Amino acid sequence: MQKTNFNFMKIGIQTWGSNGDIRPMIALAGGLRQAGHTVTLCVCSIDNRSDADLCRTLSIPYRRVPEHVDFDMPAFAQKTFRMNTLQWLRALLDEVFFPYEMEIYQASRQLAAEQDLLIGHHFLYPLKLAAHKQQKPHISVTFCHAAIPVSSEPPFRFPKLGGLLNRLQWKIMQQIFDFSLKQRLSKLWKMEGVGEIRHVFPDLLSSDLLNLVAVDPVFCREHVQWPSLHKACGFLNLPEDAESWLMPAALNHFMADGEPPVYLTFGSLQQAVPDWSMELFIEAVRLTGCRAIIQTASAHYAEHSIQGEIYFIGRHPHHEVFKRCAAVVHHGGAGTTHSATLSACPSIVVPFMDEQLFWGCQLQQLGIAGIPLPARTVNAKTLAVAITKVLNSPNMQTTASQLSKKLRSHNGVLQAVNFIEKSI
Repeated sequence: MQKTNFNFMKIGIQTWGSNGDIRPMIALAGGLRQAGHTVTLCVCSIDNRSDADLCRTLSIPYRRVPEHVDFDMPAFAQKTFRMNTLQWLRALLDEVFFPYEMEIYQASRQLAAEQDLLIGHHFLYPLKLAAHKQQKPHISVTFCHAAIPVSSEPPFRFPKLGGLLNRLQWKIMQQIFDFSLKQRLSKLWKMEGVGEIRHVFPDLLSSDLLNLVAVDPVFCREHVQWPSLHKACGFLNLPEDAESWLMPAALNHFMADGEPPVYLTFGSLQQAVPDWSMELFIEAVRLTGCRAIIQTASAHYAEHSIQGEIYFIGRHPHHEVFKRCAAVVHHGGAGTTHSATLSACPSIVVPFMDEQLFWGCQLQQLGIAGIPLPARTVNAKTLAVAITKVLNSPNMQTTASQLSKKLRSHNGVLQAVNFIEKSI
């Protein structure tokens, strides 16, 4: 393929999912634009949030396709709460991807017709297909490295049996995903007359040119063993001045009026279980006896209100608040995991699914979190015990500070831009 002059590339970026799938791609788009490229971002938001204002601030053309996703998140959460990862993923796709597959593909085709290079969320196989059909280079971005095989480690939740048997277990995992997802995911490719897809991972869901892994190297020390197309670029974080958020005076006073608080949030998942999460958080804080900031998703607890030693906050950029907190209780999303670690905060992880459990285990192995507390079984008492252990652990606090310095020395967006420019 003829090389494109990367100083003048027109780049189309497409992503799908919730806040944690969209904000890193906005950060990447901003970095590419700063490097001199023209960038267009196309988004499918399953929680129907618009980032048009943020993209306008960063001078990034923004498209939302489809304009609205019909998705009852609380009902979905109740229905899928006890499903395993594959069951949950297939249920999510049935509700918020497959019904919009053709709209997403048409948007992919438009980007492919207009742009020199296409960059997509790792699940956006329609973009990879559009790039293939129009002979444009395609790069994927993934936010978790759990599915990248290395012989020194088995797949997550598999036993560690040594190099040869670890490789066999990776093949077994590949076959499980193929059995569960391949037929439906490859339907669009067959309709377009493209050849047979061998495997869901990596053939359908990863670039053949470059797969950017938006994970800081402190979380994936085994990245040196990855196949060469996978590159750990680091956390794709928006610059601190990208959003004009000013800490409210009431929050600033609350933070200054006592010991650093514990921050509690389940991110975008909190919209799915607003009342349960608030009851869990408030009772755990009461049992712990700590000061707290709770991200509210419930009409019963207005943002910027205070009840005793609890401050309720709405949606906001995390870093400015996290860096003044003692610990963060969260669901184990990739973005929150990185933000808490970047802010030198130990974590208490309450995962809802296996990918979040994976991040919880990563934090535990690094010594900045205790044992993850699965959402299926957690209660206020067990959460309070876990918070207390973290607050009373000087070693955990010291390790969190050391890892924060390492993360601050890395620039994931700049590294990603370098990898992209070298690949074309």
